[in-house]
Amino acid sequence: MSVSLSHIRSAARRIEGRVVRTPLRHSPWLSGLSGGEVFLKLETLQPTFSYKIRGAFNAVLTLVEERGGDVPALVTASAGNHGRALAHAAREAGLALTVYVPEHAPRIKVDAIRRTGAEVRPCRDYDEAELKAKAHAATGSALFVSPYSHPGVIAGAGTVGLEILEERPGIETIVVPIGGGGLISGIAIAASQLPGKTVVVGVEVEASSAFTQALAAGRIVTIDVGPTLADTLSAFAAYRTSDRPRVASAPLPAGRRLPGTDRPGPCPGGRARRRPVAGLPAGAAQRRR
Repeated sequence: MSVSLSHIRSAARRIEGRVVRTPLRHSPWLSGLSGGEVFLKLETLQPTFSYKIRGAFNAVLTLVEERGGDVPALVTASAGNHGRALAHAAREAGLALTVYVPEHAPRIKVDAIRRTGAEVRPCRDYDEAELKAKAHAATGSALFVSPYSHPGVIAGAGTVGLEILEERPGIETIVVPIGGGGLISGIAIAASQLPGKTVVVGVEVEASSAFTQALAAGRIVTIDVGPTLADTLSAFAAYRTSDRPRVASAPLPAGRRLPGTDRPGPCPGGRARRRPVAGLPAGAAQRRR
């Protein structure tokens, strides 16, 4: 099934009231750094603290609509955020869930998955976690919900872009972090099928630049993932979306701190020269003056 703007609009209606329509806040600090207007889409305000809740709820509720009371147990692989979001959605729908996680997954996220009622099965790394989750589903005992390529997950993630463009239709560029690719796929579909000429730019850390390398090679590639402060942006493979976004890699040195705080922060990979920029924890957007 290919995902279209109509699927994203349906997802927005389906998840309304279950997720937060997060604010798009102006950032004076990033605006000063970039020379443009920068806005942040605050997806950390979601019930599970990331945009992943959008795709998780959309996938689960779509299954319930289609199958009624005949929805099987679910299984997935996750480094943390998707598993936490899917556990939340599965609990709301009364569904059993098993989550395969890499052993390096942040403990706070793994503990949250367990507290939500899902079964957690640790694995050596993400590659092994996804392989085992798919093998689990192949037994017929559960349905695999991909954290990045499931149509319901992509459509749900696309609601981030829909909200941005509804609130600020003049946005010139949306900058999106890339992990598995579900978020940028959904946002690129929304941006390409709505009026305007919004450009979608994907950003990866150099330690996990699967999309950059795959686009250069013209095929799916397997990469060696290095250590990075951005733990949820580590990917093991890459593929091209139908609405192909631009992709760039940027270094993210360990220990980088936000000015005036003790919190780690991103290392800007570039600046928008003399152009307004809208940025989001789920992406960034650039607007002409």
